[in-house]
Amino acid sequence: MNLGYLAYRNMISKPLNLVLSLLLLVLSVSLVTFILQLSKQLNGELNKNIAPVDMVVGAKGSPLQLVLSSVLHIDAPTGNIKLEEAEQIKKHPFVGSAIPISYGDNYKGYRILGTEMDYFENYNAVLKEGRFFSTSFEVVIGGSVAKKLGLKVGDSFTSSHGLAATGGEAHEDHPFTVVGLLEPTGTVIDQLLVCNLESIWDAHAHEDGEHDENREAHGDEEHDHEEDAHEHSEDGHDHEHGDDEHDHEHGDEEDDHEEEHAEELEITSLLVKFESPLGLVQLPRFINENTNMQAALPGFEIQRLMGLMGSGVKTINGIALAILLVSGFSIFISLLKTIRERRQELALLRTYGLGTRKLLYLVLVEGLLLAFFGFLLGWLLGRLALLLVSEYIESGYGYVLALNGPDFTEFLFFVATLVIAIVAVILASTSIFKLNISKTLSDV
Repeated sequence: MNLGYLAYRNMISKPLNLVLSLLLLVLSVSLVTFILQLSKQLNGELNKNIAPVDMVVGAKGSPLQLVLSSVLHIDAPTGNIKLEEAEQIKKHPFVGSAIPISYGDNYKGYRILGTEMDYFENYNAVLKEGRFFSTSFEVVIGGSVAKKLGLKVGDSFTSSHGLAATGGEAHEDHPFTVVGLLEPTGTVIDQLLVCNLESIWDAHAHEDGEHDENREAHGDEEHDHEEDAHEHSEDGHDHEHGDDEHDHEHGDEEDDHEEEHAEELEITSLLVKFESPLGLVQLPRFINENTNMQAALPGFEIQRLMGLMGSGVKTINGIALAILLVSGFSIFISLLKTIRERRQELALLRTYGLGTRKLLYLVLVEGLLLAFFGFLLGWLLGRLALLLVSEYIESGYGYVLALNGPDFTEFLFFVATLVIAIVAVILASTSIFKLNISKTLSDV
């Protein structure tokens, strides 16, 4: 006699009981597996992307916002800081390397990041095609951006002001040219369009201040020229002497103008890697207390963020485990009810030579089949939910969640599900040992 087939027939003989037990089990398993995978993959993605950066220096504000915007590129920046002040941080003995970054424009929702060549090394980015930028308005495209937007080496595009895909003013006078495509790295650089810092400065300087600066410079030159002519007529100096003084003064003015321009340059933030572990202890506090800038530690901020998310994850997992226990209780009630309703059938099977152990095995197979298929359906539903959430996260933040196979934690959860089903079967099967064959058959 095929006990497996008999257990299967017994399961489907009560479809309502079967559906109720399966629904509870599927809901519990899908919730647990979905939350476990979501939190695990998000934590892994965040840690992978912050690994090259020990400290972020930026404008005063929320340290978490500074990390999210400057390292993970999923938030608005807290503001800008002076390049001159950031350069002082780079010279600190505790700093091993410091990479300035600047942004404020986008192309179809993807951020255009101005930085230095070291940024590529931070994320081990290598070229798939073309070359790295060498002059202003040359841009290197991340793997995901190139794939989604269909950009190729030699293409040109105009950026829009701001970080949103819509509503920004286009910089029509300064188109960017694609000079290189990057291999996918699985990091934030895949979602960026990377150029040099001068591209960001030039795009906004021409837009915001070029006319005012030219007007001021032209006015100063006319004023100086009038003063020189006046001095020459009054003092009787020869033209050569006057020209020398004018050239000298004009050169000094140009130098002063360049220094003033350098002082006005700003960046969004500075990505720092420490030379010494002492930098982690002393440098952030020094910056926060003695400068008008802010220092944030990505590791600490992401840990704090995951801690806030962790309480929610624990709550949802607690609810899911409670549903799993209710599911086990439902299996127990369903089997207990089935055994009592089929006492005559079980007694008849005993008369055909089926011992108590085999009857118990029959009920156990039924409970395990229910637990196995319930877990399988719940696992598949959890992965389907992860796929839907991955599409949303990818479209909004650029992160892709992988649909991995079962991991060790899920295997342990599967074992726990089977244990609960076995306990429910054993408790429900106690009446089999008390089965009175003659009395049961005589009541038919």
